[in-house]
Amino acid sequence: MARQENRDRDERDSEFVDKLVHINRVAKVVKGGRRFGFAALVVVGDQKGRVGFGHGKAREVPEAIRKATEAAKRTMIRVPLREGRTLHHDVEGRHGAGKVLLRAAPAGTGIIAGGPMRAVFETLGVQDVVAKSLGTSNPYNMVRATFAALTKEDSPRSVAARRGLKVSVLQSRRRDNNEEAPAAAEA
Repeated sequence: MARQENRDRDERDSEFVDKLVHINRVAKVVKGGRRFGFAALVVVGDQKGRVGFGHGKAREVPEAIRKATEAAKRTMIRVPLREGRTLHHDVEGRHGAGKVLLRAAPAGTGIIAGGPMRAVFETLGVQDVVAKSLGTSNPYNMVRATFAALTKEDSPRSVAARRGLKVSVLQSRRRDNNEEAPAAAEA
């Protein structure tokens, strides 16, 4: 019975892709000198719209990474993707001094994002996105700001359900507004 549970957990865990974003060596000064430990930041995702991040600390690097990976799997969020490859709309997120701007991109653009944000998008399964990091370059704050932005992401289906409309009505209104804007700019 225990083997079956382990095999089920291994199969479930194998569907996730994890990326080590940052590893930090920290020191505790004690009477005999310094004791070194490690802090790891890991991003985990299924490349189909689910992603999470975790932070783990331990005396050895592999143990810190394992703890961070477990924490990331516990805090996963689902992000709606357009056509399974990009975001539905532009969105901003911030955490502390970290501010990020995420923009939807046409097919073939690729992931245009810096370090920690790139890891989030690769594990999320986004193939086309343009992202800009403003403010801090601290990987922890950048990842948290990216997650803050991704939690604001909404699909047209959820917006239509919230407003009590059909998706086609919502999209036709968007098209009508886009056609009026150039005419107003010309006048």
